[in-house]
Amino acid sequence: MIDLLTITNSPEQAWQCDQLAGMRIFVDLERKGKAERQAGRNTFISSHQMADVARVKAVLKASRLMVRVNPIDLADLQATAREVDEVINQGADLIMLPMFSTAEELRHFSAILNGRVPVVPLLETAGALHSMHEWIETDGIHEVFVGLNDLHLSLGCRFMFEPLLQGHVDRVAKASGEAGLRFGFGGIARMDEGLLAGRDVLGEHLRLGSQAVILSRTFNRTVSNPQGDIAFEDAVAELRKAERDLLHRLPQEVERDHLRVDGLIRQLAAVDRHGA
Repeated sequence: MIDLLTITNSPEQAWQCDQLAGMRIFVDLERKGKAERQAGRNTFISSHQMADVARVKAVLKASRLMVRVNPIDLADLQATAREVDEVINQGADLIMLPMFSTAEELRHFSAILNGRVPVVPLLETAGALHSMHEWIETDGIHEVFVGLNDLHLSLGCRFMFEPLLQGHVDRVAKASGEAGLRFGFGGIARMDEGLLAGRDVLGEHLRLGSQAVILSRTFNRTVSNPQGDIAFEDAVAELRKAERDLLHRLPQEVERDHLRVDGLIRQLAAVDRHGA
């Protein structure tokens, strides 16, 4: 069962997710540089606060709580250490490190954690991708997560899923498996929604042995509406059914679906969606 990551600082939504199997709650404290990096794009800039970590943790019984902190500052490691200490004190089960580019940054971060909680490196820069062999066996790594939104920008791609088409995500999956690490990537829409439909994205996760995916903002709408939209819990149930069905594909069916998704990504990437 793939972990479904829900980004929220709402104790009510966290509690709702905690009633479902295979969920992971994600509080996002990253601020530094994010607005500048993603200026002009319809992307999520979190307003989560440190106090949200404990508020969300208090309602969880089964789900693990992951917290994304700010990028490490090699010029001020004490600032990173203070943030990490507070996040741990507030109850984080996992800490995600964003926007690193070098093995040195990840090793310093691991030293700050000192085994207190596992780290999830968020691979979202070209530097982190190209130096992966230097850092993938760093102490304390729980899972390697590929952040497609920033990675595709760092690689000069037009469409978020192009790193999948180019084989980069396959290489991370292979390296993670060889290192005995969990692996996940990107976000997913509801099964029949999104530029690349959620069902197609899920099929690629299963092909690669992924164990984690972030539920998109549109997936996370929580109540039914008069237009016949289904509730969040029912959308998760649909995803889980699709997950079970896709796991039973024959190898030739997996390859056929992979080639079809490659073609869709190639078509979407050919459309300049950002006015460049």
